[in-house]
Amino acid sequence: MTQSGELLKAIEAAIPATAVEQAISTTKANEERNRSLPAHLVVCLVIAMSLWSRDSMRDVLKNLVDGLSQAWVKVGKYWRVPCKSAITQARQRLGSRVMSQLFHQLVKPMATGETLGAFLNGLRIVVIDGSCFDVPDSEENARVFGRPSSRPGTIAALPKVRLVILVEAGTHIIFDALMCPYRMGERVRALKLLRCVQSGMLLMWDRGLHSYEMVQKTVSKGCDYLGRIPANVKFLAEKPLEDGSYLSWLNPSGKLRSKGCQTIMVRVIEYTIEHPHPAEQLTYRLITSLLDINKFPAELLAKEYHQRWEVENIIDEFKIHLLGRKTHVRSQKPREVVQEIYGWLLGHWSVRMLMFKAATAAGVPPLRLSFTGTLRVIRRAIPKFQDGETQDLPFFSIG
Repeated sequence: MTQSGELLKAIEAAIPATAVEQAISTTKANEERNRSLPAHLVVCLVIAMSLWSRDSMRDVLKNLVDGLSQAWVKVGKYWRVPCKSAITQARQRLGSRVMSQLFHQLVKPMATGETLGAFLNGLRIVVIDGSCFDVPDSEENARVFGRPSSRPGTIAALPKVRLVILVEAGTHIIFDALMCPYRMGERVRALKLLRCVQSGMLLMWDRGLHSYEMVQKTVSKGCDYLGRIPANVKFLAEKPLEDGSYLSWLNPSGKLRSKGCQTIMVRVIEYTIEHPHPAEQLTYRLITSLLDINKFPAELLAKEYHQRWEVENIIDEFKIHLLGRKTHVRSQKPREVVQEIYGWLLGHWSVRMLMFKAATAAGVPPLRLSFTGTLRVIRRAIPKFQDGETQDLPFFSIG
C-alpha cells in the first residue's frame, strides 16, 4: 500500500464513514433528493475548513475532491464545483447538530499504559481550560455571542465565542468541549464539562477555575484533582505533613452550607519557582485530593502540575496552525459558527489521532511529533488518495 493509502486508512480510523452516516441519520439530516453537495460531503467540507483555513470555501472543496473527478468520469458522472451560495445553503441544510453528534460520538481519550507521559502513578492526566475566539462582525453573531467590554463611547471590533475544553495532556486530544457566549464565564461551563471526568483521572485546572463547586463536583465523580488556588484564598495548616505540604479544609459558602454542603479535606502544596531576580519569583499554591505523600510527594505533584500548560500549546495549535486567520471563525450566522467550531474540533481530532497512531507504532511519546508537520502531510496527501479505487474512499460515495 502507498503512503497516501496508509494515511487514508488512518483518517478513516479517526472519522469512519459509518460514523458520519450514523450522525446524519440520528439528527435527521438525510437528503430528500440527490444533490451536488450531499450531507456526508458537507460534513467533510466543514471538517476540511480547518485544514485549509486560509482558503475560500470553494477552494477548500476543490482541495477535498481534487482527483475525484477522474473516478466519477469512469462511472459516467460529471460534477462541477458549486458556487459560494450553494455551499452556504448546503451548510444551512446540514445544521450544527450533525457535527456536535459526530464529535461526541467519536472523540475520547486514547492514551494507554504504554503512552509515555500520559499517566501519573496510574492516573490519566487531564486538563480543563478555555479561550475566546473572534467571529465575524454580523448582527446575528453580536446578538448571540456578545462583545468584550470597551471604553465608554466605543465598541469592540468583533464579537467573541468562548470555548472550554477538556484535554488528555499526554496526547493533546480534546475529548470534550462546550462553547458559550463571551459574557458567560469559563467557570460556569467548566462545571458542566465535569460530565466526562471519572475515576482513574487526575484533573488539573488553573486558579481562575477554583471554587468549592469545582472541587465538590470533581470528587463526586470519583476523579482526583490538582488545582491552583488564587492568592486571596487562605487555608489554615491543620496538619503539617513530612514532605512540606499540609492538610486543611475547604469550606462552602453560606448559601451552599444552607443546602447541606459539607467541608472538604484538601492537601495544600506551596512552592516557589526560583528566578535570578528575587522580585520576579513566583509562589504557587495547589490543592489536591491526593493525600498519600509516599505515592504522591509534594515535589512530584509540583513538577507534574506544569503539564497543565500543555493546554496552552493546544490552543496555539487551534489559533495559529488550524485557524491561521485574522478572524478565527468565518461563519456569519451563529448556527454555522457552532457547526464550524465542531468541524474545527473534529479536524484537530483527526490530526491528533493520526499522530497518536504514528507515535504508538514508533514507540515514542505523541508529543514528540510535530503538529504542523503532520498537518502539512495531510494537506498534501488528501488530493492524492482521492485517485484511489472508488470503493476505498470513505467519505465520497459516487453510487
